[in-house]
Amino acid sequence: MQTQSKYRLLVVRLGAMGDILHALPAVTALRQAHPGWVIDWVVEPAWHALLAAEGSPKESISSSRANPGQPIVDQVHLAPTKQWRKAPLNGKTIHEIRSLRQSLRAGNYDTVIDFQGAVRSAVVGRLAGCRRLVGEAEPRERAARLLFTERVRTSGAHVIEQDIELAAAVAGDDLKAVLPWLPVDPAAEAWADHVLPRNSGQPVVLIIPGAGWGAKRWPAERYAAAAQGMIDRGMRVLINAGPGEEALATRIATATHDRAEVIVPTLGQLIAVTRRISLCIAGDTGPLHLACALGRPVVGIYGPTDPSRNGPFGTRFRILRSPESRRDHTRHAEPEAGLLTITPSDVLKAADELLAEGNAQ
Repeated sequence: MQTQSKYRLLVVRLGAMGDILHALPAVTALRQAHPGWVIDWVVEPAWHALLAAEGSPKESISSSRANPGQPIVDQVHLAPTKQWRKAPLNGKTIHEIRSLRQSLRAGNYDTVIDFQGAVRSAVVGRLAGCRRLVGEAEPRERAARLLFTERVRTSGAHVIEQDIELAAAVAGDDLKAVLPWLPVDPAAEAWADHVLPRNSGQPVVLIIPGAGWGAKRWPAERYAAAAQGMIDRGMRVLINAGPGEEALATRIATATHDRAEVIVPTLGQLIAVTRRISLCIAGDTGPLHLACALGRPVVGIYGPTDPSRNGPFGTRFRILRSPESRRDHTRHAEPEAGLLTITPSDVLKAADELLAEGNAQ
C-alpha cells in the first residue's frame, strides 16, 4: 500500500439509498484514517445528497470535517446507469458514458473499490482504467467478480461489517465501523427549522411507512395505530412520504384525524429533519438506515429481509421480526405472512423501551 499523502481512491456504490448508507461507515473510517487521501465516489444522481449538499462545489475540493457540505468525498461523479439501461444506444447515453470515462480516467486513481458487487458497478469501475479494482470474493452478482483484479473474502454478518472488511483490505488498516459523516445543507436545515423548531421541547417520532416492495411493507392501518399511540403519549408524529408514497402517508394521517403530519421532503431535507427526531419507526427501507447513520433510535419492523444482514446498526434499536419469516427477496405485492404477526402493541412496547433508555441516559 502506498503511503503518500495524495493516494487516490475511487469508491463505486451507485445506489440505492440504504446500500450507500451501509457503505458510508467504511468510507468515513477510511477518511478518518487517511485525511490526506483523495477519495472520490461514483453514484446515481438520485443519491447525490447523501454525499454532498446542494450547491457544493462540483470540482475537487479539500474533504474534511471542516467542510460540512461535503465531509467525506473530494469529488462526486454522477452515473445515471438506470437511465442508460433504458436507452443504451441513445446518443445521449453514449455521450454521458464517454464523459464519465474521461472524468474517471482524469482522476488517475491508485485503487477502485466496488462496494456494490454488481456487473454494472464493476463495469463503471473499469471505466476508470485503473489497474486495481477490488471487490468481494462473493459479490451480490457472481459475474461481477470476473471484472475484479482483487477479491476480498469477508466474514461479517452485516453488510456494514462486510464493507469495513473490504475497505480495511484496500487500505491495509484495522478499521472499525463508525457513524458516517453526512452533509449539512444550510437550505435543508432552514427548512427543518421551520418544520421542527429546535426549541419546541416536544419529542418527535418519524414514521416511515414505505418500503421497496409490498412484502416488506407493514400495513398502513397498523402504522396509523402506532402513530396514534405515540400521539397519546405526548409525542409529535411526522410521516415521511417518499416519491409515490403520498397517498399512503395521507391514509395514515387521516386515521389519526390529521394529528400526525405528512412531510414530503427532498433527500437533503430528510437528512436535516432526521437529525432532530427522538425515534424512528420503519420497515427495511432507506430512511430507516438514514436514522441509524445519524445515531437516532430505531424500531425496525422486518419480514422477508434478514436484519442480521441489513438491519439497524450502530445505534440503539429494537428489531421486530416473526420467527416465521424467512429471507426472501421475491418482490411480492402483499405483506409477507410473518410481518403480519407484528402488532401495533409490539411496536409501541419497543418504542417505549427505547424512549425510556434515552431518558435514563
